[in-house]
Amino acid sequence: MPRPAAALSELARLGFAELGEARDRLAELSSRVPAVAELLPAFASSADPDSALLQLERLVDRDRSAVESLLTDGYGPRLVVVLGASSGLGDFVVRRPAELEALRDPLVQPPSVGEYTADLLESVGERVGDEARVALRVRYRRHLLRLASFDLDSPDPLAVLPVVATALADLAGAALDAGLAVARREVAFPAEDVDRTRLAIIGMGKAGARELNYLSDVDVVYVAEGADGLENGRAVEIATRLAVHTVRVVSELSLETELWEVDANLRPEGQAGALVRTLESHVAYYERWAKGWEFQALLKARPLAGDTELGDRYVERVAPFVWAAASRENFVESVQRMRERVTDLIPADEVDRQLKLGPGGLRDIEFTIQLLQLVHGQADDGVRQRATLDALGALARRGYVGRAEAAEFDRDYRLLRLLEHRIQLSRLRRTHLMPVDEGALRVLARSSRLGATAAELVTTWHDVRRRVRTLHERLFYRPLLSAVAARPEEELALSSDQAAARLAVIGFVDPRGALGHIAALTAGVSRRASIQRHLLPAMLQWFADGTDPDLGLLAFRRLSDGLGESYWFLRMLRDSSGAAHRLTTVLSSSRFVADLLDRIPEAAAWFENDHELRPRPLASLLDEARATVARHSSVDAAAAVMRQSRRREILRLAMGGILGLLSIDELARGLSAVTTAAISGTLALARRDAGDLEFAVIAMGRYGGEELGFGSDADVLYVYRAEGDDGTAHRRALAVVAELNRLTSDALVPLDLDTGLRPEGKNGTVARSLSSYRAYYARWSLTWEAQSLLRARPVAGDQGLAAEFMAVADGVRYPEAISDQEVREVKRIKARVEAERLPKGAEPSRHLKLGRGSLSDVEWYVQLLQLQHAHDTPGLRTPSTLEALAAAAEAGLLSSDDAQKLRDAWTIASRARSAVVLWTSRTSDVLPTDRRLLEGVARLMEYPPGSATRLEEDYLAATRRSRAVFERGFYGLDETPEPTG
Repeated sequence: MPRPAAALSELARLGFAELGEARDRLAELSSRVPAVAELLPAFASSADPDSALLQLERLVDRDRSAVESLLTDGYGPRLVVVLGASSGLGDFVVRRPAELEALRDPLVQPPSVGEYTADLLESVGERVGDEARVALRVRYRRHLLRLASFDLDSPDPLAVLPVVATALADLAGAALDAGLAVARREVAFPAEDVDRTRLAIIGMGKAGARELNYLSDVDVVYVAEGADGLENGRAVEIATRLAVHTVRVVSELSLETELWEVDANLRPEGQAGALVRTLESHVAYYERWAKGWEFQALLKARPLAGDTELGDRYVERVAPFVWAAASRENFVESVQRMRERVTDLIPADEVDRQLKLGPGGLRDIEFTIQLLQLVHGQADDGVRQRATLDALGALARRGYVGRAEAAEFDRDYRLLRLLEHRIQLSRLRRTHLMPVDEGALRVLARSSRLGATAAELVTTWHDVRRRVRTLHERLFYRPLLSAVAARPEEELALSSDQAAARLAVIGFVDPRGALGHIAALTAGVSRRASIQRHLLPAMLQWFADGTDPDLGLLAFRRLSDGLGESYWFLRMLRDSSGAAHRLTTVLSSSRFVADLLDRIPEAAAWFENDHELRPRPLASLLDEARATVARHSSVDAAAAVMRQSRRREILRLAMGGILGLLSIDELARGLSAVTTAAISGTLALARRDAGDLEFAVIAMGRYGGEELGFGSDADVLYVYRAEGDDGTAHRRALAVVAELNRLTSDALVPLDLDTGLRPEGKNGTVARSLSSYRAYYARWSLTWEAQSLLRARPVAGDQGLAAEFMAVADGVRYPEAISDQEVREVKRIKARVEAERLPKGAEPSRHLKLGRGSLSDVEWYVQLLQLQHAHDTPGLRTPSTLEALAAAAEAGLLSSDDAQKLRDAWTIASRARSAVVLWTSRTSDVLPTDRRLLEGVARLMEYPPGSATRLEEDYLAATRRSRAVFERGFYGLDETPEPTG
């Protein structure tokens, strides 16, 4: 009995998991093939001893003599290692046991591409059809078996990885050459024309770079031309059939399974484009139509199969496009968007398992190295390499990347590729996903030799992912600091021209100015300079991700100069990468905020806390205003404090809005509350000499509806009352208004108290007594004045007086009935507004306030419904446009679909108005036509980079739909009436 236990412990030591099964299987196999008993120690070198033993059993069942011969001659350990690492190759030798003979001839080095090609051509000979397909695929897999054995036997799999990847690419090229030879015999064209058709198969991606995986798609582009008098059009026709047949030879259904997929989607126009083009057609496309990422793809292009001379000419002709690509407008943005689209397509449950596309994966390394090549390869042909590791080495030798970083990422890249190789080799299936099963991870750890256990392997992989995630910062941005340092770090020293080239390609308009800012921020031995030297590489990347990197960097320098050695600021930069990232995002997105932060630098502390970027409650703002009034004996000093408080709160809202923490409704209510607090506090100062005068401020327009945006005027009415009026009340009221205007005046963030909606408009007095309002509205009020009162809301001053005014207003704005004449008057005035108030030269479709389907249309339509129905529909009695719109839909006054169209247009126009102010720090009611300005507005509205046109299309579509609803509901006509009178 002790013997079985000892046997089981031995099997466990060798790595078997299913001990009982393995013991029984070994005993049975040994009885059939005695040499198996001597093979037992070899299983210790096998990635999966259980799988190797099972595959060996299948082989013995299929061809015992072939296995016995191989084992007897001493090649059994090599067989066990292959079977334990690849059930896919195990399946192959079970199907084709004669190919086991390949293991008798181990590789010292893989064959050359010429040797591969000659052997695969010999395998197909003059065959066609399925016979040719089977012959080619069997010979290909025979070579794959030898190469895998070479790889698995290597004492250092990381060192040998580039050799294996090169051999796989050469073998793929040879297979395509053999497939093309078969295709030339199969296509239904005259043999003479086929012979005169030149076809080059250009390798792209990993095939082009000679760094192929065990089971990658083979990315290709086809180029054709006629020879010996054959017209190019005819040659392209024949070459297209040749290309299709070549793919069929390697990948269509046959007695021997397909090799891999051939992917031609990197060709001009992708899947929508012609499969085969002439060289001149390719060049014409790249001259006129290609996008930035397509030039990046061409970086790897090389002749892979077919006509080598034509392939060489193709590479020579497209190379100038590749090395000029980085100077094209929006190149980096184009490439980054393509990278982001690829990442976005990863299923959520695969993101953390992706070796290739996920965060910290192979694509991150490849993207950064290719970007550096494209930037510096413009002027330095020494970095024009196809293979990733060759390119990384060249960048280090030429001084664009630190040698220590290059060595670290060379190893990390090899490690990720090794994992990818072993996973694909296991079943000969195309995958880039790390396994999650404990057993599969243990097998991968053994096959890669990157860990003794599954847990150790996962830890190693996670460490690499973390390092790779910082790669872009460390390789691209950090060396910029050395270009401005008196003592370049280590041996790395970018010249100012090289550093400027990097900055220009990522979006800096004035790269030399940016270098000056970097130098100023990092110069010296102060604590601030030390922290900023450490953080600036990441911040430069974040600035580059923003809309205006130059503005962001300049604003940061000004902020840093203003705060000096402030402990809290330096701590925030050092310890809170989230706050630093937010800071760069806001500074590079808004001139309005940059200007305010220059005046209120301490507000930068808010970036650490979401709560600090939320609107403060009105009650809190009013308490602060009252405390300010009480604390200062000087009216002007108190007003100055309140102006600064208003700027501070507007800055808070702007920062929160840009970072996406606040909705448009929260911003509007927050801005309205800040305005109310400013008016309320300042009114208390302005009334100090007004005696017993009662005074109230009534908000009107968008302010009344709590719908203010950045840069909005504050529409107001002023009402007063004095007991026993001695004739001076009106004069005192006007004095209060004048003082209120003086004390709220602010050149930095203007507060325009607009009284244009008062009775009689600009011809009327700016302040009236309550009795005067009552008399005026009873006798002289026009329909437009009743309409303007729909948004009246008391905001400051004496509450009793304000309440009485609102009672008067309710009787005017919510009439029991409105006559047809009055409705016609509203419509006539709206038509006049459209015809007369739109600024000269303004495009009606782009005016955010008065344009077709924009704010004015929505508000006038809603206000007409309020005049007509608010008396009987209490929900309509609100100063808010959107609340009234919702109430109208609920009451059935318009359909929910029409209401949504109006809401969408109102919302996008409101957001765009505020975004224009934040981006330019200037008030404008027109959607910009300048693409750079429009891009800035789009980014502030949370569109992705490069969305200027998309914003424009969305705005025009929303307002077009809104205008159709407006014309149908407001005018009741298909056409807008002409204004009269």
